[in-house]
Amino acid sequence: MYTRRIFPIAGVLKWTRRHILLFFILATIPVILFDVVGMKWLRVPWLPLGVLGTAVAFIVSFKNNASYDRLWEARKIWGGIVNSSRSWTIMVKDYITNDFAIDNSSESELKTIQRELVHRHVAWLTALRYQLRKDKPWEMHLKSKRSNKEFRSKQYRVCEDEQPISEVISAYISKEEHDEIFAKGNQASQLLGIQSKRLKELKTKGLIDDFRHMEMTNMLVEFYTLQGKSERIKNFPYPRQFATLNYIFVWAFIILLPFGILEGFEGIGDSILKDLATHESSSSTIHKIQEFIANHFEWFSIPFSALLAWVFHTMEAIGENTENPFEGGPNDVPITDMSRGIEIDIRQLIDDTDIPEPYQWKNDIVM
Repeated sequence: MYTRRIFPIAGVLKWTRRHILLFFILATIPVILFDVVGMKWLRVPWLPLGVLGTAVAFIVSFKNNASYDRLWEARKIWGGIVNSSRSWTIMVKDYITNDFAIDNSSESELKTIQRELVHRHVAWLTALRYQLRKDKPWEMHLKSKRSNKEFRSKQYRVCEDEQPISEVISAYISKEEHDEIFAKGNQASQLLGIQSKRLKELKTKGLIDDFRHMEMTNMLVEFYTLQGKSERIKNFPYPRQFATLNYIFVWAFIILLPFGILEGFEGIGDSILKDLATHESSSSTIHKIQEFIANHFEWFSIPFSALLAWVFHTMEAIGENTENPFEGGPNDVPITDMSRGIEIDIRQLIDDTDIPEPYQWKNDIVM
């Protein structure tokens, strides 16, 4: 989403091709039993089925709205991380000076301190995105489910699956800090703790006065807040009772739909026969063809039934694929790309060297 290309209809059809085939099979079985086997009683009244379809539509709509809210909140959180990261870098660049220092530091020493604080912030971004990419039991199992695994391997790449976090984060922090954060559970929280301890040391040396120290500490509190909001979405799923019942109701409607739509198409066929009886055709061959079509008009219910089933199931699947915006799907919030964009931006602000290039993505799908 957002920075990736528009998903074409061909991609949607390819994504749901297995279910489309299943819907055609489910729609064909009742027609065979009804028209070929002669089980004319095998039908469901449209009134109760229509009520069920209306209820399912409301439930699917509720789930999709809730899933989109989770996705949009995640995007707003990471928009806040982008803005706060720039603010943090400006503070690091302009607040750490010799104005109140006990012993003046050289320009190169100040640059080293600035680089240290900015690089540690990049390490925090790295640790946070790796934590958000971890698998949860309720997620879509993109790495294990056959169809998702096939689509994932062919269409896009997730950097967090290719490189271990310890290897990536070691470029931004010292060996001592690396060992310290990996000795504990939440690496991102530990990095913010180290930042706070380092600010206290700089205040003791007079490189930051009381007011500036308070402002920078408040920014660290903001990072903790944004991290906590991200973790809340990651660690608390869309309620399973709603998701499971929604899935059951959709499939109940899909299975019953072909039986309910038969009667309507049979009625159309009867109307055609009555019309043929009152109007003689100029060609007996055409008349016979029309009569044959009218007698077996129930077969036209198959594509319509499959189409309706596809619409309901696809809308349910869209909600299911949207409810976890950090798991690494093609429609999730692109936190990896956003992290790299933040890194490039803030390192340029302090005139850093060896700034990395933006990620090269597969099939223009940004993660």
